[in-house]
Amino acid sequence: MSKGIKIVTIGGGSSYTPELMEGFIKRHAELPVKELWLVDIEAGKEKLEIVGSLAQRMVEAAGIDCTVHLTLDRREALKDADFVTTQFRVGLLDARVKDERIPLKYGMIGQETNGAGGIFKALRTIPIILDIVEDMKELCPNAWLVNFTNPAGMVTEAVSRIGKWDRVVGLCNVPIMSEMMAEFALNGGEGGMMAFFKNRAEFSFSHKKDLFFRFGGINHLHWHRIFDKDGNERTMEVLESIYGAAEAESGVANINPMKFPYEQVKDLGMMPCPYHMYYYTTGEQLENELKAIEEGGPGTRAEQVKKVEAELFEIYKNADLHEKPEQLSMRGGAFYSDAACEVINSIYNNKGTIMVVSTKNNGTLPDLHPDSIVEVSAYITAAGPQPIQFGHMPPSTRGLLQQMKAMEELTIEAAITGDYGKALQAFTANPLITSGQKAKDLLDEMLEAHKEHLPLFHK
Repeated sequence: MSKGIKIVTIGGGSSYTPELMEGFIKRHAELPVKELWLVDIEAGKEKLEIVGSLAQRMVEAAGIDCTVHLTLDRREALKDADFVTTQFRVGLLDARVKDERIPLKYGMIGQETNGAGGIFKALRTIPIILDIVEDMKELCPNAWLVNFTNPAGMVTEAVSRIGKWDRVVGLCNVPIMSEMMAEFALNGGEGGMMAFFKNRAEFSFSHKKDLFFRFGGINHLHWHRIFDKDGNERTMEVLESIYGAAEAESGVANINPMKFPYEQVKDLGMMPCPYHMYYYTTGEQLENELKAIEEGGPGTRAEQVKKVEAELFEIYKNADLHEKPEQLSMRGGAFYSDAACEVINSIYNNKGTIMVVSTKNNGTLPDLHPDSIVEVSAYITAAGPQPIQFGHMPPSTRGLLQQMKAMEELTIEAAITGDYGKALQAFTANPLITSGQKAKDLLDEMLEAHKEHLPLFHK
Protein backbone atom coordinates (compact mmCIF):
# COMPACT_ATOMS: atom_id res chain seq x y z
CA MET A 1 0.00 0.00 0.00
CA SER A 2 2.99 2.32 -0.36
CA LYS A 3 1.26 3.94 -3.32
CA GLY A 4 -1.35 5.27 -0.90
CA ILE A 5 -4.67 3.78 0.10
CA LYS A 6 -7.71 3.50 -2.15
CA ILE A 7 -11.03 3.54 -0.27
CA VAL A 8 -14.44 3.06 -1.85
CA THR A 9 -17.63 4.17 -0.08
CA ILE A 10 -20.83 2.64 -1.44
CA GLY A 11 -23.69 4.92 -0.55
CA GLY A 12 -21.35 7.89 -0.93
CA GLY A 13 -24.24 10.33 -1.25
CA SER A 14 -25.16 9.72 2.39
CA SER A 15 -25.48 12.65 4.77
CA TYR A 16 -22.83 10.91 6.93
CA THR A 17 -20.09 11.23 4.29
CA PRO A 18 -18.69 14.55 5.62
CA GLU A 19 -18.00 12.83 8.95
CA LEU A 20 -16.23 10.02 7.09
CA MET A 21 -14.18 12.62 5.23
CA GLU A 22 -13.31 14.41 8.48
CA GLY A 23 -12.15 11.12 9.98
CA PHE A 24 -9.79 10.40 7.09
CA ILE A 25 -8.43 13.95 7.11
CA LYS A 26 -7.52 13.97 10.79
CA ARG A 27 -5.80 10.57 10.46
CA HIS A 28 -4.01 11.32 7.20
CA ALA A 29 -0.53 11.35 8.73
CA GLU A 30 -0.85 7.67 9.68
CA LEU A 31 -3.57 6.65 7.21
CA PRO A 32 -2.48 8.03 3.80
CA VAL A 33 -5.70 7.85 1.80
CA LYS A 34 -4.73 8.69 -1.77
CA GLU A 35 -8.08 8.01 -3.46
CA LEU A 36 -11.59 8.14 -2.04
CA TRP A 37 -14.30 6.95 -4.40
CA LEU A 38 -17.89 7.88 -3.50
CA VAL A 39 -20.38 5.59 -5.23
CA ASP A 40 -24.14 5.89 -5.47
CA ILE A 41 -27.07 4.96 -7.70
CA GLU A 42 -28.98 7.11 -10.19
CA ALA A 43 -31.67 7.95 -7.63
CA GLY A 44 -28.96 9.31 -5.32
CA LYS A 45 -27.03 11.24 -7.98
CA GLU A 46 -28.04 14.72 -6.81
CA LYS A 47 -27.10 14.01 -3.19
CA LEU A 48 -23.83 12.42 -4.32
CA GLU A 49 -22.89 15.56 -6.23
CA ILE A 50 -23.78 17.85 -3.31
CA VAL A 51 -21.97 15.87 -0.62
CA GLY A 52 -19.13 14.97 -3.00
CA SER A 53 -18.46 18.64 -3.69
CA LEU A 54 -18.29 19.29 0.04
CA ALA A 55 -15.88 16.36 0.47
CA GLN A 56 -13.64 17.82 -2.25
CA ARG A 57 -13.68 21.23 -0.56
CA MET A 58 -12.77 19.59 2.76
CA VAL A 59 -9.75 17.89 1.18
CA GLU A 60 -8.60 21.13 -0.43
CA ALA A 61 -8.98 23.06 2.83
CA ALA A 62 -6.98 20.40 4.68
CA GLY A 63 -4.20 20.54 2.09
CA ILE A 64 -3.79 16.77 1.92
CA ASP A 65 -2.84 14.69 -1.13
CA CYS A 66 -6.12 12.90 -1.72
CA THR A 67 -8.41 12.80 -4.75
CA VAL A 68 -12.17 12.44 -4.31
CA HIS A 69 -13.95 10.65 -7.18
CA LEU A 70 -17.73 10.62 -7.70
CA THR A 71 -19.30 7.83 -9.74
CA LEU A 72 -22.44 5.78 -10.37
CA ASP A 73 -20.27 2.92 -11.68
CA ARG A 74 -19.59 0.60 -8.75
CA ARG A 75 -17.27 -1.71 -10.67
CA GLU A 76 -15.12 1.15 -11.87
CA ALA A 77 -14.71 2.30 -8.28
CA LEU A 78 -13.96 -1.13 -6.79
CA LYS A 79 -11.01 -1.91 -9.06
CA ASP A 80 -7.93 -2.44 -6.84
CA ALA A 81 -9.58 -0.97 -3.72
CA ASP A 82 -7.86 -1.53 -0.37
CA PHE A 83 -10.94 -0.88 1.78
CA VAL A 84 -14.66 -0.74 0.94
CA THR A 85 -17.19 0.87 3.27
CA THR A 86 -20.93 0.38 2.84
CA GLN A 87 -23.58 2.84 4.04
CA PHE A 88 -26.46 2.43 1.61
CA ARG A 89 -30.24 2.22 2.04
CA VAL A 90 -32.20 0.16 -0.50
CA GLY A 91 -35.39 2.02 -1.35
CA LEU A 92 -34.08 5.19 0.32
CA LEU A 93 -35.96 6.77 3.22
CA ASP A 94 -39.32 6.19 1.55
CA ALA A 95 -38.83 2.45 2.16
CA ARG A 96 -38.05 3.16 5.82
CA VAL A 97 -41.29 5.10 6.14
CA LYS A 98 -43.17 1.98 5.00
CA ASP A 99 -41.18 -0.19 7.42
CA GLU A 100 -42.24 2.07 10.27
CA ARG A 101 -45.83 2.86 9.31
CA ILE A 102 -47.24 -0.45 8.04
CA PRO A 103 -46.63 -2.51 11.23
CA LEU A 104 -48.39 0.17 13.27
CA LYS A 105 -51.60 -0.57 11.34
CA TYR A 106 -51.46 -4.06 12.87
CA GLY A 107 -50.69 -2.86 16.38
CA MET A 108 -47.00 -3.73 16.20
CA ILE A 109 -43.74 -1.80 16.60
CA GLY A 110 -42.58 -0.05 13.42
CA GLN A 111 -38.81 0.50 13.52
CA GLU A 112 -35.84 0.59 11.17
CA THR A 113 -33.89 -2.39 12.55
CA ASN A 114 -36.30 -4.07 14.98
CA GLY A 115 -39.49 -6.03 14.41
CA ALA A 116 -41.02 -6.35 10.95
CA GLY A 117 -39.28 -3.20 9.70
CA GLY A 118 -35.86 -4.57 10.55
CA ILE A 119 -36.62 -7.88 8.85
CA PHE A 120 -37.72 -6.12 5.67
CA LYS A 121 -34.70 -3.84 5.63
CA ALA A 122 -32.58 -6.99 5.76
CA LEU A 123 -34.60 -8.69 3.00
CA ARG A 124 -33.98 -5.72 0.69
CA THR A 125 -30.34 -5.22 1.63
CA ILE A 126 -28.79 -8.69 1.80
CA PRO A 127 -29.07 -9.54 -1.94
CA ILE A 128 -27.39 -6.21 -2.79
CA ILE A 129 -24.50 -6.64 -0.33
CA LEU A 130 -23.91 -10.13 -1.72
CA ASP A 131 -23.73 -8.68 -5.26
CA ILE A 132 -21.13 -6.20 -3.98
CA VAL A 133 -19.12 -9.07 -2.49
CA GLU A 134 -19.12 -10.89 -5.84
CA ASP A 135 -17.75 -7.75 -7.51
CA MET A 136 -15.09 -7.49 -4.80
CA LYS A 137 -13.99 -11.09 -5.33
CA GLU A 138 -13.25 -10.19 -8.95
CA LEU A 139 -12.01 -6.59 -8.66
CA CYS A 140 -10.39 -6.20 -5.20
CA PRO A 141 -9.97 -9.68 -3.69
CA ASN A 142 -7.71 -8.48 -0.87
CA ALA A 143 -9.86 -5.57 0.30
CA TRP A 144 -11.49 -5.27 3.70
CA LEU A 145 -15.24 -4.60 3.77
CA VAL A 146 -16.32 -2.28 6.61
CA ASN A 147 -20.11 -2.36 6.84
CA PHE A 148 -22.39 0.02 8.67
CA THR A 149 -25.44 -0.56 6.50
CA ASN A 150 -28.31 -1.59 8.80
CA PRO A 151 -29.31 -4.04 10.11
CA ALA A 152 -25.54 -4.24 10.54
CA GLY A 153 -25.35 -7.63 12.25
CA MET A 154 -27.50 -9.50 9.73
CA VAL A 155 -25.82 -7.81 6.76
CA THR A 156 -22.36 -8.65 8.11
CA GLU A 157 -23.39 -12.26 8.77
CA ALA A 158 -24.70 -12.61 5.22
CA VAL A 159 -21.34 -11.36 3.88
CA SER A 160 -19.38 -13.77 6.09
CA ARG A 161 -21.53 -16.90 6.02
CA ILE A 162 -23.29 -16.71 2.66
CA GLY A 163 -20.81 -14.57 0.70
CA LYS A 164 -17.83 -16.48 2.14
CA TRP A 165 -15.97 -13.20 2.63
CA ASP A 166 -13.93 -13.27 5.83
CA ARG A 167 -12.37 -9.83 5.52
CA VAL A 168 -15.43 -8.06 6.86
CA VAL A 169 -16.14 -5.94 9.95
CA GLY A 170 -19.57 -4.64 10.97
CA LEU A 171 -20.01 -1.39 12.88
CA CYS A 172 -22.67 0.41 14.90
CA ASN A 173 -22.57 3.73 16.71
CA VAL A 174 -24.60 2.56 19.72
CA PRO A 175 -21.65 0.97 21.59
CA ILE A 176 -19.65 4.16 21.05
CA MET A 177 -22.45 6.20 22.57
CA SER A 178 -22.67 3.73 25.45
CA GLU A 179 -18.95 4.09 26.18
CA MET A 180 -19.24 7.87 26.11
CA MET A 181 -22.26 7.80 28.43
CA ALA A 182 -20.29 5.67 30.92
CA GLU A 183 -17.40 8.12 30.88
CA PHE A 184 -19.87 10.99 31.31
CA ALA A 185 -21.45 9.26 34.32
CA LEU A 186 -18.17 8.38 36.04
CA ASN A 187 -16.71 11.84 35.58
CA GLY A 188 -19.42 13.71 37.42
CA GLY A 189 -22.04 14.00 34.68
CA GLU A 190 -25.49 14.35 36.16
CA GLY A 191 -28.98 13.89 34.79
CA GLY A 192 -28.73 10.45 33.23
CA MET A 193 -28.81 9.60 29.55
CA MET A 194 -30.71 12.64 28.36
CA ALA A 195 -28.18 15.00 29.94
CA PHE A 196 -25.40 13.18 28.12
CA PHE A 197 -27.38 13.21 24.89
CA LYS A 198 -27.76 16.98 25.02
CA ASN A 199 -24.01 17.41 25.53
CA ARG A 200 -22.65 14.61 23.33
CA ALA A 201 -21.32 17.00 20.69
CA GLU A 202 -18.52 17.79 23.15
CA PHE A 203 -17.23 14.22 22.83
CA SER A 204 -15.36 12.59 19.97
CA PHE A 205 -14.54 8.99 19.16
CA SER A 206 -10.90 9.55 20.16
CA HIS A 207 -11.90 11.14 23.48
CA LYS A 208 -9.45 9.78 26.08
CA LYS A 209 -10.94 7.36 28.57
CA ASP A 210 -9.45 5.22 31.31
CA LEU A 211 -12.15 2.58 31.15
CA PHE A 212 -12.30 -0.95 29.76
CA PHE A 213 -15.54 -2.24 28.27
CA ARG A 214 -16.54 -5.84 27.66
CA PHE A 215 -19.47 -6.02 25.23
CA GLY A 216 -21.36 -9.18 24.32
CA GLY A 217 -24.43 -9.84 22.17
CA ILE A 218 -25.55 -9.09 18.64
CA ASN A 219 -26.18 -5.82 16.84
CA HIS A 220 -28.80 -3.70 18.66
CA LEU A 221 -29.08 -6.46 21.27
CA HIS A 222 -25.93 -6.38 23.39
CA TRP A 223 -25.03 -5.97 27.06
CA HIS A 224 -21.78 -4.69 28.54
CA ARG A 225 -19.71 -4.41 31.70
CA ILE A 226 -17.36 -1.58 32.65
CA PHE A 227 -14.01 -1.68 34.44
CA ASP A 228 -11.54 1.06 35.40
CA LYS A 229 -7.77 1.07 34.74
CA ASP A 230 -7.14 -0.65 38.10
CA GLY A 231 -9.44 -3.54 37.20
CA ASN A 232 -12.30 -2.49 39.46
CA GLU A 233 -15.75 -3.13 38.03
CA ARG A 234 -17.78 0.08 37.76
CA THR A 235 -20.83 -1.29 35.97
CA MET A 236 -23.32 -0.81 38.79
CA GLU A 237 -22.15 2.75 39.45
CA VAL A 238 -22.82 3.67 35.83
CA LEU A 239 -26.11 1.80 35.81
CA GLU A 240 -27.25 3.65 38.92
CA SER A 241 -26.16 7.03 37.52
CA ILE A 242 -27.84 6.55 34.15
CA TYR A 243 -30.92 4.44 34.91
CA GLY A 244 -31.47 5.29 38.55
CA ALA A 245 -32.01 9.00 37.82
CA ALA A 246 -35.63 10.11 37.91
CA GLU A 247 -35.36 11.42 34.36
CA ALA A 248 -33.46 8.41 33.01
CA GLU A 249 -34.54 7.79 29.42
CA SER A 250 -33.18 6.51 26.15
CA GLY A 251 -30.49 8.83 24.83
CA VAL A 252 -30.60 7.51 21.27
CA ALA A 253 -32.30 9.68 18.65
CA ASN A 254 -33.85 6.66 16.90
CA ILE A 255 -35.74 5.57 20.02
CA ASN A 256 -38.65 7.30 21.75
CA PRO A 257 -37.52 8.49 25.21
CA MET A 258 -38.70 5.97 27.80
CA LYS A 259 -37.69 4.88 31.28
CA PHE A 260 -36.29 1.36 31.63
CA PRO A 261 -37.83 -0.71 34.45
CA TYR A 262 -35.08 0.11 36.94
CA GLU A 263 -35.39 -3.09 39.00
CA GLN A 264 -35.03 -5.16 35.84
CA VAL A 265 -31.89 -3.50 34.51
CA LYS A 266 -30.36 -3.51 38.00
CA ASP A 267 -30.95 -7.26 38.21
CA LEU A 268 -29.13 -7.78 34.92
CA GLY A 269 -25.83 -6.74 36.48
CA MET A 270 -24.88 -5.45 33.04
CA MET A 271 -25.62 -2.31 31.06
CA PRO A 272 -28.30 -2.90 28.42
CA CYS A 273 -28.27 -1.54 24.89
CA PRO A 274 -30.76 1.36 24.44
CA TYR A 275 -32.57 -0.77 21.83
CA HIS A 276 -33.67 -3.07 24.65
CA MET A 277 -36.37 -0.45 25.16
CA TYR A 278 -38.31 -2.25 22.44
CA TYR A 279 -38.20 -5.54 24.36
CA TYR A 280 -38.39 -4.29 27.96
CA THR A 281 -41.06 -1.58 27.37
CA THR A 282 -42.83 -2.83 24.23
CA GLY A 283 -46.29 -1.54 25.08
CA GLU A 284 -45.10 1.95 25.94
CA GLN A 285 -42.93 2.15 22.82
CA LEU A 286 -45.87 1.13 20.63
CA GLU A 287 -48.10 3.71 22.30
CA ASN A 288 -45.53 6.45 21.64
CA GLU A 289 -45.16 5.44 17.99
CA LEU A 290 -48.92 5.49 17.45
CA LYS A 291 -49.16 8.94 19.01
CA ALA A 292 -46.38 10.19 16.74
CA ILE A 293 -48.39 9.44 13.60
CA GLU A 294 -51.61 11.02 14.84
CA GLU A 295 -52.70 14.14 12.99
CA GLY A 296 -50.37 16.97 13.92
CA GLY A 297 -47.78 14.58 15.37
CA PRO A 298 -44.08 14.53 14.41
CA GLY A 299 -44.55 11.45 12.24
CA THR A 300 -42.37 8.36 12.13
CA ARG A 301 -38.66 8.59 12.79
CA ALA A 302 -38.07 8.15 9.04
CA GLU A 303 -40.27 11.15 8.28
CA GLN A 304 -38.38 13.21 10.85
CA VAL A 305 -35.05 12.11 9.34
CA LYS A 306 -36.21 13.15 5.87
CA LYS A 307 -36.66 16.68 7.17
CA VAL A 308 -33.28 16.67 8.93
CA GLU A 309 -31.54 15.39 5.81
CA ALA A 310 -33.21 18.01 3.62
CA GLU A 311 -31.85 20.70 5.94
CA LEU A 312 -28.39 19.12 5.98
CA PHE A 313 -28.14 18.98 2.20
CA GLU A 314 -29.13 22.62 1.96
CA ILE A 315 -26.26 23.38 4.33
CA TYR A 316 -23.91 21.17 2.28
CA LYS A 317 -24.68 23.23 -0.85
CA ASN A 318 -22.93 26.28 0.64
CA ALA A 319 -19.81 26.72 -1.48
CA ASP A 320 -18.04 28.40 1.44
CA LEU A 321 -18.50 25.36 3.69
CA HIS A 322 -15.35 23.25 3.91
CA GLU A 323 -15.82 21.27 7.13
CA LYS A 324 -18.37 18.95 8.69
CA PRO A 325 -21.25 21.15 9.94
CA GLU A 326 -22.19 20.98 13.61
CA GLN A 327 -25.76 19.99 12.72
CA LEU A 328 -24.56 16.57 11.54
CA SER A 329 -23.46 15.64 15.07
CA MET A 330 -27.13 15.67 16.10
CA ARG A 331 -28.16 13.13 13.41
CA GLY A 332 -29.15 9.71 14.77
CA GLY A 333 -26.05 7.81 13.62
CA ALA A 334 -23.41 10.19 14.93
CA PHE A 335 -19.89 8.67 15.23
CA TYR A 336 -20.61 5.81 12.80
CA SER A 337 -18.30 7.18 10.15
CA ASP A 338 -15.51 8.15 12.50
CA ALA A 339 -15.57 4.61 13.89
CA ALA A 340 -15.20 3.24 10.36
CA CYS A 341 -12.11 5.41 9.86
CA GLU A 342 -10.58 4.09 13.09
CA VAL A 343 -11.25 0.45 12.12
CA ILE A 344 -9.47 1.04 8.81
CA ASN A 345 -6.64 2.86 10.57
CA SER A 346 -6.20 0.06 13.09
CA ILE A 347 -6.17 -2.65 10.41
CA TYR A 348 -3.77 -0.71 8.17
CA ASN A 349 -1.36 0.07 11.00
CA ASN A 350 -1.94 -3.11 13.04
CA LYS A 351 -2.72 -0.90 16.05
CA GLY A 352 -4.71 -3.37 18.14
CA THR A 353 -7.25 -0.71 19.09
CA ILE A 354 -10.08 -2.11 21.23
CA MET A 355 -13.40 -1.45 19.52
CA VAL A 356 -16.88 -2.96 19.53
CA VAL A 357 -17.54 -4.62 16.19
CA SER A 358 -19.67 -7.26 14.53
CA THR A 359 -17.38 -10.17 13.77
CA LYS A 360 -17.31 -13.98 13.77
CA ASN A 361 -18.05 -15.45 17.19
CA ASN A 362 -15.41 -18.20 17.34
CA GLY A 363 -16.44 -19.09 20.90
CA THR A 364 -16.49 -15.56 22.31
CA LEU A 365 -20.16 -16.11 23.21
CA PRO A 366 -20.41 -19.88 23.80
CA ASP A 367 -24.23 -19.68 23.85
CA LEU A 368 -24.18 -19.00 20.08
CA HIS A 369 -22.77 -20.93 17.11
CA PRO A 370 -19.04 -20.31 16.46
CA ASP A 371 -19.79 -19.05 12.92
CA SER A 372 -22.44 -16.57 14.07
CA ILE A 373 -21.70 -12.88 13.72
CA VAL A 374 -21.75 -11.28 17.17
CA GLU A 375 -21.21 -7.72 18.41
CA VAL A 376 -18.35 -7.82 20.90
CA SER A 377 -15.28 -5.97 22.11
CA ALA A 378 -12.24 -6.89 20.01
CA TYR A 379 -8.66 -5.88 19.29
CA ILE A 380 -8.52 -4.58 15.71
CA THR A 381 -5.34 -5.87 14.05
CA ALA A 382 -3.93 -6.35 10.56
CA ALA A 383 -5.52 -9.81 10.68
CA GLY A 384 -8.88 -8.26 11.51
CA PRO A 385 -10.85 -8.27 14.78
CA GLN A 386 -9.59 -10.50 17.59
CA PRO A 387 -12.61 -10.83 19.93
CA ILE A 388 -12.33 -10.60 23.71
CA GLN A 389 -13.93 -13.55 25.51
CA PHE A 390 -17.30 -12.69 27.05
CA GLY A 391 -18.54 -16.03 28.37
CA HIS A 392 -21.97 -17.55 28.95
CA MET A 393 -24.99 -15.29 29.32
CA PRO A 394 -27.25 -15.53 32.38
CA PRO A 395 -30.87 -16.71 31.91
CA SER A 396 -32.10 -13.10 31.97
CA THR A 397 -30.35 -12.43 28.65
CA ARG A 398 -29.56 -15.82 27.11
CA GLY A 399 -33.08 -16.69 25.94
CA LEU A 400 -33.71 -13.41 24.14
CA LEU A 401 -30.24 -13.48 22.56
CA GLN A 402 -30.69 -16.98 21.17
CA GLN A 403 -34.21 -16.23 19.96
CA MET A 404 -33.06 -13.12 18.10
CA LYS A 405 -30.09 -14.91 16.54
CA ALA A 406 -32.45 -17.61 15.26
CA MET A 407 -34.64 -14.86 13.82
CA GLU A 408 -31.59 -13.36 12.07
CA GLU A 409 -30.64 -16.72 10.54
CA LEU A 410 -34.18 -17.25 9.25
CA THR A 411 -34.26 -13.71 7.80
CA ILE A 412 -30.97 -14.23 5.96
CA GLU A 413 -32.22 -17.51 4.48
CA ALA A 414 -35.45 -15.82 3.37
CA ALA A 415 -33.49 -12.94 1.81
CA ILE A 416 -31.33 -15.19 -0.37
CA THR A 417 -34.11 -17.57 -1.41
CA GLY A 418 -37.28 -15.46 -1.56
CA ASP A 419 -38.94 -18.24 0.43
CA TYR A 420 -42.27 -17.05 1.87
CA GLY A 421 -42.32 -19.77 4.52
CA LYS A 422 -38.90 -18.75 5.82
CA ALA A 423 -39.97 -15.11 5.98
CA LEU A 424 -43.05 -16.12 7.97
CA GLN A 425 -40.85 -18.20 10.30
CA ALA A 426 -38.67 -15.14 10.87
CA PHE A 427 -41.78 -13.11 11.70
CA THR A 428 -42.95 -15.78 14.14
CA ALA A 429 -39.53 -15.91 15.85
CA ASN A 430 -39.47 -12.14 16.41
CA PRO A 431 -40.89 -11.18 19.82
CA LEU A 432 -42.08 -7.80 18.49
CA ILE A 433 -44.39 -9.45 15.94
CA THR A 434 -47.75 -10.94 16.93
CA SER A 435 -47.92 -14.45 15.48
CA GLY A 436 -50.81 -16.03 13.58
CA GLN A 437 -52.99 -14.47 10.89
CA LYS A 438 -51.95 -10.95 11.87
CA ALA A 439 -48.33 -11.80 11.12
CA LYS A 440 -49.29 -13.30 7.77
CA ASP A 441 -51.40 -10.28 6.81
CA LEU A 442 -48.59 -7.92 7.78
CA LEU A 443 -46.05 -9.96 5.82
CA ASP A 444 -48.29 -9.93 2.75
CA GLU A 445 -48.82 -6.17 2.87
CA MET A 446 -45.12 -5.43 3.33
CA LEU A 447 -44.12 -7.79 0.52
CA GLU A 448 -46.47 -5.91 -1.78
CA ALA A 449 -45.34 -2.48 -0.54
CA HIS A 450 -41.66 -3.33 -1.19
CA LYS A 451 -42.28 -5.37 -4.34
CA GLU A 452 -39.86 -3.30 -6.44
CA HIS A 453 -36.93 -4.21 -4.17
CA LEU A 454 -37.81 -7.86 -3.49
CA PRO A 455 -37.63 -9.59 -6.88
CA LEU A 456 -36.87 -13.01 -5.38
CA PHE A 457 -40.26 -13.02 -3.63
CA HIS A 458 -42.13 -12.01 -6.79
CA LYS A 459 -40.78 -14.35 -9.45
